[in-house]
Amino acid sequence: MLKEFLAKNNGEEVFVEFQIKALLRELGLPVPKGMIIRKGAAETMPGPSDLVYPLAAKVSSRKIVSKSEVGGVRVGIHDKKQLDAAAAELLAIENAEAVYLEEMAPTGFEVIVGGMVDDQFGPVVMLGLGGLFVEFFRETIFTLAPLSKDQAFAFLKRFRAFRLFERYRGRPALDIDAILRIIVVMSELMASSMIAEIDLNPVALYPQGAMILDAKMQLRSPG
Repeated sequence: MLKEFLAKNNGEEVFVEFQIKALLRELGLPVPKGMIIRKGAAETMPGPSDLVYPLAAKVSSRKIVSKSEVGGVRVGIHDKKQLDAAAAELLAIENAEAVYLEEMAPTGFEVIVGGMVDDQFGPVVMLGLGGLFVEFFRETIFTLAPLSKDQAFAFLKRFRAFRLFERYRGRPALDIDAILRIIVVMSELMASSMIAEIDLNPVALYPQGAMILDAKMQLRSPG
């Protein structure tokens, strides 16, 4: 799957969010339903007939490293009028190439799942907390890739914040299988030796399921 993706995008080393999420979807990971609106098509932008409001709209460009730093995100879009206005604003941002529309996911318990190539240890997987809890649990853990599901579970249990995944004071437990699936697939991607870095931030976890809300990926340079 990864080789097919890279062949389709031959020559690229850095990918924009909608490309990465298309790959993740093909790998069976949960991402919001979305569509891309290319620059130059804003005046005739079709209504997202297969998307359900409310929507989020994000500027898309290989030249923009941080969407938030350029004011490149709009959320809570409830109708076509708001969508047209948001698209016009985002496409006016310097270096904007397109607008990526997504169905807004429910608020969940946020974590960060990442992968990188360590100079000493090779491909590794990272797990950390996102959202509100990052201020209380400043913890990031790493392990070598790839991982089986059992190894991913052992990795997850090393997390000091693991108790937050379990049932607590009437709050239902989070879907452990969903986050394990994401960790395992991430580890397999990193073990391919084709990827320098991948960052899923945030990943929203729910009592049933999960949703990858943002994603970045960069290939390893040849040689």
